[in-house]
Amino acid sequence: MMKRRELLMLLGAAAGLWPRVLAAQQGTMPVIGFLHSGSAEQNVERLAAFRKGLGDRGFVEGKNVRIEYRWAEGRNDELPALAADLVRQQVSLIATPGSTPASVAAKAATSSIPIVFAVGTDPVALGLIASLSRPGGNATGVTSLNAELAAKRFGLFRDLVPNAARYFTLINPTSELAAPFIKDLESAAASLGIAFAVLRASTDPEIEAAFASLPQRPGTVMVFGPDAFFYTRRAQIAALALRHAVPTIFDVGDYVRAGGLVSYGADFLNVMELAGRYAGRILQGEKPADLPVQQPTKFELVINAKTAQALGLEVPTKLLLIADEVVE
Repeated sequence: MMKRRELLMLLGAAAGLWPRVLAAQQGTMPVIGFLHSGSAEQNVERLAAFRKGLGDRGFVEGKNVRIEYRWAEGRNDELPALAADLVRQQVSLIATPGSTPASVAAKAATSSIPIVFAVGTDPVALGLIASLSRPGGNATGVTSLNAELAAKRFGLFRDLVPNAARYFTLINPTSELAAPFIKDLESAAASLGIAFAVLRASTDPEIEAAFASLPQRPGTVMVFGPDAFFYTRRAQIAALALRHAVPTIFDVGDYVRAGGLVSYGADFLNVMELAGRYAGRILQGEKPADLPVQQPTKFELVINAKTAQALGLEVPTKLLLIADEVVE
C-alpha cells in the first residue's frame, strides 16, 4: 500500500506537470503585436517582406505564430493607446518596423516586452536603445538612416533637375524624424552651397497649402522628409506635385511608383525582412539587449520617366544606367 507521504509527492508532481501538459495540448503559440502608424492596405508588400523574414526563422503566421495588428491609419496620436492595448494583452513581442512614431510609442508603453523596430534615423537619439552595438534594453531592430542621406539626394536631384534654383523641404512638425532630417539637410546643403526653405504640414489641407505657397516658376523643387504621415498620402502628394509642376525627391520608391519624380533611400523590403528575422530570433529565445542594431546594405534609386516627361525633364543616361527601377 502506498504511504501517505509518497501519495502527496506523486500528487504534487502531477500538479506541476499538468500545466505543461495542458499547454502542449493546446499548442500555445507566441503572439506578435504589430504596431504601425499607417494602414494595412498601403503596406501589403512590406508586410509580406516582414513575414518572409519570420519564415526564414521558421515562423509562419497562423501556423506557429499569431500576429495582432494595430494600425493608426495616419493618426499618430492614437499610437500610445494602441501600444498600451498590446501590452495589456501580454503579447510575446511588439514589432514596429517602418514606423518611427510607433517605435517610440511602444518603448514608452513597456520596458519588459521585447520590441523590434525599423526606424529612419538614429535609435539612440530617439531613446530606443543605449548603443547600436549593445542595445542594452528591451528593444533592437534596424535603422535605415534615411534622414542621413540628404547629401546623396541633393546630388541626384541636381543631376536630374539641372535648373533647380529654389529648394524647399516639407516636413511633418509632429514627427520624431523632422529634427534630425532638417539637421542633416542643413549640413548637406551648406557643403553644396544650397539654400532651402522649410515648409510644414501635418494635415491634408496643410499639404495642399504648402504646394500652393510655392513660387510658380521653373527651378522650384521640393525635398520630402521621411514620415509615415506623408507615406500614407503619397498619391495625393504626387498629384499635387504634378499639378504645380514641382519636381520632388523622396526617401522611398513607393512615392515614385505613385507618380512622384525620384527617390533614393534604403530598400524597405530588405529592411522589413531584417526586422522579421530579428523578431523570429527573439521568439526563439535571444534577447534584444544582445542583438546589435542592423543597418541595411541595399539602397535603391527609383525614377519615374513618365513624370519626368510631364515636367519637361530629360533623364540623364548616367541616372538611367544606375537606377534600380525606372517607372515608365
